[in-house]
Amino acid sequence: MKIALLMTLAAFSLPTLAQRTTSKAFGVMVDALISESVPVVTCNELKRMPQAIRLDARERKEFDVSHLPGARWIGYDDFDLKRVADLPKTAPIVVYCSVGVRSEKVGEKLKAAGYTNVQNLYGSLFEWVNQGNPVVDNTGQPTQRVHAYSRTWGIWLKRGEKIYE
Repeated sequence: MKIALLMTLAAFSLPTLAQRTTSKAFGVMVDALISESVPVVTCNELKRMPQAIRLDARERKEFDVSHLPGARWIGYDDFDLKRVADLPKTAPIVVYCSVGVRSEKVGEKLKAAGYTNVQNLYGSLFEWVNQGNPVVDNTGQPTQRVHAYSRTWGIWLKRGEKIYE
């Protein structure tokens, strides 16, 4: 039953997936996991949004390995709105995590708190790296290292040096 559902989803999603992700299978997986309760933005769209505030909704150890240039860590398990209290409620905000699930949940909290211009990075850090975009380490230096969350989720990361610690 699940396979039939995923295949149906894939059939209807293929035109959209071609614009969002480098891998159809990855796109099908992401589409099955997120509800788009927070509008999505693609990696290419984010690159055309230099004014967007990039918020990283992963755990600190993941962020320290690598993150999008200019991103601000806000966490997930211990996310607190105090970490974004200085941001204007109308500021363009793009939240990301590893694949988009945690960032969608944090994006929902931001929207509920009155932030009006929140988007979720489709495919998140994995898609960003898979498309060959740069990431930086906790000192701001470019790196190839990417925290792959777990060996199960790491299969979706096609570029970079996978880190699991």
